[in-house]
Amino acid sequence: MHLETERLIIREFSVADLDARHALTLEAFDFDIPADEGRKYLQWAELNDQVLGSLFQPPYGDRAIVLKETGTLIGSVGLVPSTIPWGVLPNYRLPGEPPNYLVQPEFGLFWAVFKAHQRKGYAAEAGQAIIDFVFNKLYARRVVAQTEHDNHASQAVMKKLGMTLERNPGDKPFWFEVVGVLENPAIKK
Repeated sequence: MHLETERLIIREFSVADLDARHALTLEAFDFDIPADEGRKYLQWAELNDQVLGSLFQPPYGDRAIVLKETGTLIGSVGLVPSTIPWGVLPNYRLPGEPPNYLVQPEFGLFWAVFKAHQRKGYAAEAGQAIIDFVFNKLYARRVVAQTEHDNHASQAVMKKLGMTLERNPGDKPFWFEVVGVLENPAIKK
């Protein structure tokens, strides 16, 4: 999956991106991955893309976000299988139906952009390219993105992408706080 937008190139990570990806992971998630593990991950990611492609499976994994103009790697965007417990959300239950924690897999969108490149619309631009790919090439019913209650920046990107934000009214499951939901426009309501 190689995508281009007006300002960005979205491409596979390579081992040559090790330092930039390490810096992004440290800055965005405060997670210091040892260089050896980071290298193994990038090698696995390259193989994963090849194997998933040969099996005609979705291109799960993260991709580098690169500025067209300079070639600078500014972030990451991608897809993961995202398990959503729809039954905890009141809008997704029948009237009178009690909450439940059963999960359903969905196409989960994620992104991370270096602080120096935030607030310029890059996350939304890269996210939109992935959404277009998922709807137009994979024919997915919907795309979701998850974040924490206090991550207002990610919620703002979700809204820019046209997602409807749903908040878990409880504290279970502990990892499910806010989900952005975008239905494929091909679905007639």
